[in-house]
Amino acid sequence: MRVMLDTNVLISALILRSSTIKRVIDDIALNQELLLSTFVIDELKAVVALKWPDRLNAIDDFLRRASFETIITPDDIPYGLFEIRDKEDYPVLYSAIIGAADILVTGDKDFAEVEIDKPLIVTPSEYVDSFLGSI
Repeated sequence: MRVMLDTNVLISALILRSSTIKRVIDDIALNQELLLSTFVIDELKAVVALKWPDRLNAIDDFLRRASFETIITPDDIPYGLFEIRDKEDYPVLYSAIIGAADILVTGDKDFAEVEIDKPLIVTPSEYVDSFLGSI
């Protein structure tokens, strides 16, 4: 499966070191195809630089070592393909769609009400429950 991660999932894994999200990322690294969009990568670096500047090296290390396909988020995104409460999240889901992601893993509640066939949108806990068994 092709699995894309949202910025908040990467922050939880790399900065906050969530054990649940570590399981998700470990499974994706071993058994799935990881996708990261340029939008998510840029947002990740900006948030970490602002809130945890001393942890930027962890982001750089992850991006250097991880095996992933980069989805180029276009500058001119056609809006209106789906409805999402927070318009700032639109590029994340749009990138998952154009990258042919099967699953988008996010902890952002704004994705919960999005009605779309693909990708399947799940939280890290839902990913664990559905694909790894209970914690």
